[in-house]
Amino acid sequence: MFKKAFMSLALLLISALSWGQGNPVHFTVAQKQVSPSEVDVVFTGTINNGWHVYSTALPDGGPISASLNVEKAVGAKAEGPLRHSGKEINIDDPIFGMRVRYFEHHVQFVQRFKITGKTYSINGYLEYGTCNDEMCMPPQSVDFNYKGNGPKDAPAATDETAAATADDASPADTATATPAGEAQDSAAAAAQVQPADTTTASIGDQLWTPVIDKMKAYQPDTEGKSLWYIFLMGLLGGIIALFTPCVWPIIPMTVSFFLHRSGEKGKGVRDAIIYGISIIIIYMTLALVITALFGPQTLNEMSTNAPFNIFFFLLLVVFALSFFGMFELALPSSWGNKVDSKASATTGLLSIFLMAFTLSLVSFSCTAPVVGLLLVQAATSNNWVAPAIGMFGFALALALPFTLFAMFPSWMKKAPKSGSWMNTVKVVLGFVELAFSLKFFSVADLAYGWGLLDRETFLALWIAIFTLMGLYLLGILHFRSDGDNPKAQPVACIMLGLCSLAFAVYMVPGLWGAPCKAVSAFAPPMYTQDFNLNKTDEVKAKYTSYEEGMAAAKAQHKPVMLDFTGFGCVNCRKMEAAVWTDPEVQKRLNDDYVLISLYVDDKTPLAKPIEVKDSKGNTRKLRTVGDKWSWLEQTKFGYLAQPYYVTLDNNGMPLSGSFVYKEDIPGFLEFLDNGLKEYKKR
Repeated sequence: MFKKAFMSLALLLISALSWGQGNPVHFTVAQKQVSPSEVDVVFTGTINNGWHVYSTALPDGGPISASLNVEKAVGAKAEGPLRHSGKEINIDDPIFGMRVRYFEHHVQFVQRFKITGKTYSINGYLEYGTCNDEMCMPPQSVDFNYKGNGPKDAPAATDETAAATADDASPADTATATPAGEAQDSAAAAAQVQPADTTTASIGDQLWTPVIDKMKAYQPDTEGKSLWYIFLMGLLGGIIALFTPCVWPIIPMTVSFFLHRSGEKGKGVRDAIIYGISIIIIYMTLALVITALFGPQTLNEMSTNAPFNIFFFLLLVVFALSFFGMFELALPSSWGNKVDSKASATTGLLSIFLMAFTLSLVSFSCTAPVVGLLLVQAATSNNWVAPAIGMFGFALALALPFTLFAMFPSWMKKAPKSGSWMNTVKVVLGFVELAFSLKFFSVADLAYGWGLLDRETFLALWIAIFTLMGLYLLGILHFRSDGDNPKAQPVACIMLGLCSLAFAVYMVPGLWGAPCKAVSAFAPPMYTQDFNLNKTDEVKAKYTSYEEGMAAAKAQHKPVMLDFTGFGCVNCRKMEAAVWTDPEVQKRLNDDYVLISLYVDDKTPLAKPIEVKDSKGNTRKLRTVGDKWSWLEQTKFGYLAQPYYVTLDNNGMPLSGSFVYKEDIPGFLEFLDNGLKEYKKR
């Protein structure tokens, strides 16, 4: 059981790749001769785990469809629509209110061309959209340029571009299609769209100055805070595990053994210190082995991977039922006996280490749920050392009492004796495990679009769980493990019970749409709420041009909140529905900031395409307004995903780092407030 649980937890830590700044999709393009008069242009894509590429010809108002854009065709003509092959996934998307189709892992797009001249020349690009469960990429393109000979009896080559784009391309394949979400008919828009007034002449001026190094300067503080949080969480987990029936009764026996084995207090204290250090080494090794096996880049994958979230949900439910006394979850007794016998047969440091290992085995039923939850939470912190830091905090809390009681034996007389209170700790931990399990099920529910756990259902379950926990702590609710004659509850239990009941009452208004900020990071987003009486005004940016918005902010003497978004960005809509609807967030965005929303999938063509080069010398052609904004995000901030939020001063310099997809209202408010404080200083 332990081996299976360990391997499962290890697999949890490799389930989703936290992307950041690279392209998660890699395409190769090739030309394939079908017949003397036909060729195929074949795009073969490899998609990173956790990401997906949308299919062709999706309905208007949805995400970015894969489409072929022919810029020039001489002696050749596109024949039929863009074809695709691969395992196409077809699901209902609650954000767009439609069925969407996409590919995972592998996809192939094929466009056939009919050769109409003795020679031919074709060039253009494939455009596609890709997202994961947390962010979306701006529309990406794959260029192609091929020349060749056609049939000998064919006429002289002529430019067939106009015919190809007008007659043979489907609505999804036209270069001038209206951006998803635009409130106009796509067919009319394709004929009426005009080149954008937005020029590229401003690229390279002061507002476009790269600030990548300045953005990174904000990261260490964030990482430091995150690591301290993980450490404290591990410390708290260790303290909770310490007061369980699997650990607390062992302390006096172990300390007494050390003191009597040596015959002298000094040596006994030394052995107890080594014993405590051994516990720390054992638990930290668990975290370090996982990190070493799977690498720092894979540790965050679990947070967005639906199958493993389902597994962890079931695992926590099993642990909770075990804590409630439905069954006893323990390792085979032979494991502990073998280790214990080896400890008795050896001497010195090895025997002490084996004793510490025995403690880890016999306390499995109480510590495994805490360790598992801690490892998963640490792995989602975007820091590869977090699991080790968390396990250090856990092991430190677990080991410290053994050392302290050995150094000060008189403290043992004042320590609480083993009794029914330890079972109370175990049952309360079961309620907490059960509550947290719903968060993991929610991730899977949102990923698959099941609609089984909407916001009010989640809150109703949490209200029930914490109400029952409060009743248990007050002595009203009993479990079989409490015995036949439960005693009156101590004052501490009564106070904690009242807090639990108060927390349950606090969540009740959330059933009708109240924000419930204390649980906003755990509950499903607000858009899943079926019945919402808390109707709020929509936050909408007044500016969709970077230059215009920056000029307005300078005139109004206000900072800027730059919103890199997209018409087809699912997670952008989630943030707007779950976070931007909060009254305090609305106030900041509407009154304190100039909000600029830059749509990276805006297909309005620029007045003139422009070629740009990145720092590595790679050339890219900017053809649309969306291309311009995605280039701004990439070159100025070193990032290329949506949603992406940045606060700026009037010179285009960052104020408070960045904020990405996270349905965390308090965290977003802190991000905005930090920007305001820094702006006032300047």
